[in-house]
Amino acid sequence: MLGFVCKYAPVEVFEAMDTEVGRISPSVVNFNQADTLMHPNVCSFVKSVLEEVIGSDYEGVILTTCCDSVRRLCDVLRDQCPNKFIYMIDVPRKVNDFSSKMFTENLREMIRAYEDFSGKKFDEKKFAQILERKAEAEKLRKAPEKEDGPRIGLVGTRCSAGVLNILENHHAQILFDMTCTGLSRSFRCGQEDPLGAYAWDLLNQVPCLRMVKASGREKFIDGFKDRLDGLICHTVKFCDMYAFEYSELRAGAGVPVLQAETDSTAQSEGQIRTRVEAFLESVKKPEIGKKKRTVTRTGSEKMYVLGVDSGSTSTNAVILDENKKIVAFDVVRTGAKSGESADKVLQNVLDKAGISKDQLAAIISTGYGRVSIPYADENVTEISCHGRGAHYFNPAVRTILDIGGQDSKAIRLSETGEVVDFVMNDKCAAGTGRFLEMMARTLEIDISQLGPISAEWKENIEITSMCTVFAESEVISLIAQNKEKADIAHGLHNAIAGKAYSLLRRVGLNEAYMMTGGVAKNPGVVKAVEERIGSKLYICEEPEIVGALGAALYALERV
Repeated sequence: MLGFVCKYAPVEVFEAMDTEVGRISPSVVNFNQADTLMHPNVCSFVKSVLEEVIGSDYEGVILTTCCDSVRRLCDVLRDQCPNKFIYMIDVPRKVNDFSSKMFTENLREMIRAYEDFSGKKFDEKKFAQILERKAEAEKLRKAPEKEDGPRIGLVGTRCSAGVLNILENHHAQILFDMTCTGLSRSFRCGQEDPLGAYAWDLLNQVPCLRMVKASGREKFIDGFKDRLDGLICHTVKFCDMYAFEYSELRAGAGVPVLQAETDSTAQSEGQIRTRVEAFLESVKKPEIGKKKRTVTRTGSEKMYVLGVDSGSTSTNAVILDENKKIVAFDVVRTGAKSGESADKVLQNVLDKAGISKDQLAAIISTGYGRVSIPYADENVTEISCHGRGAHYFNPAVRTILDIGGQDSKAIRLSETGEVVDFVMNDKCAAGTGRFLEMMARTLEIDISQLGPISAEWKENIEITSMCTVFAESEVISLIAQNKEKADIAHGLHNAIAGKAYSLLRRVGLNEAYMMTGGVAKNPGVVKAVEERIGSKLYICEEPEIVGALGAALYALERV
């Protein structure tokens, strides 16, 4: 089978030579070979394609001159796979009669090269029949209407199978796919020169960003604005072209836009799951309550619901009654198995409330481990739950800063507590609870002492790195210089505040502010953030339960 990665790849030409052609959908776990053979800043999608092709039985790969990273990929594959058909076809950037003729000749050269490689012959009559059949199929093709889910447009680089599966599971209707491998093209039939007409049709697709007519992408999107609920702009690390498009769309698309950046590895799908699901929940209210828990109530017996937040460092639970009153809550440390922690917090909070599990009318889970809690009826992302929980504690809150164990989030709320916009930093533990735990361990103090001790600072020390590993080395160096622990702690808190401030600016600095998550218990971080934003942070009595409370409020809505 021949693989391809670009929507300008002439798939039908090879089908006319009875060759199977498939779009390469890499799902790799590391870049061991790519990091050896390519520059570290080469596009991660290109790296994943290299890993996939070298480790598979592809007969060859058809590439296009879309960017320098793909050109480098072509060079490496030719060197590493001398027995495979590695072909780079030059696709003109302009669309006119001259470029169409040039592209037609490029296709003929490619056909001759493959004929020499495979011994097969190009059948022009069969090629015309394939185009005619596909043209008829395109006329009949109509995407099924899904009125219960959000209507989404895809732009940017190719979405992974994981993202597409999330959209399908949430009944999202994809109105269009403008990603760089989104195949949605039509063909003319009955031409005297089928290959020339085919070349013209390939060039006249909705253009990718390397084409001169890339402005046509905006006009294409404008035609869907009345029906569109949101745009997902999928970008890849080190792919600047589509990162620029995201900035333009966010400023002028007129609909909510989510940037979902991945590194094209299997692990990255887990990183963006929360982003995509929270975005779908924000653009159109999710259908909650497909499952119903039957509860027998007699006389004046109260109704209770449970929200469980399964995070990386703590698992939290809140029980509400039918009047939205908090009956009980509990926080436990998340252990090696999140399921065991969820079972433990369930039993603890039931004991505190003095009720049994059978008395719970609904259970909603949230957090990174939300899909792994077997006793939950449904799950909702922590983005939506934090918004709902923050609005419960303080309806005036418009901006939330949530710093948890392994990620940071900035969330902007509407007057009714619905999520309007959000950004996340979950690529590493920089500036999170794990970061502070590591720094406290290096300073040989308890994590609970880090905040109070920083209040005694005298020297303003700047921590230059927010990477947990590099920052630890920097702290060790400062200790070797005999710097005071209070000054180092103060420097760490300022560094976290700077990172938090950049997140908040991306959603807008709108008062009033609220801080949630375990780091909100650190007075040093709170003070540093307040100094940065020039405003006070509202912090509830137990900031770790805000997400679980939001989940409980969703559960109450459900029944």
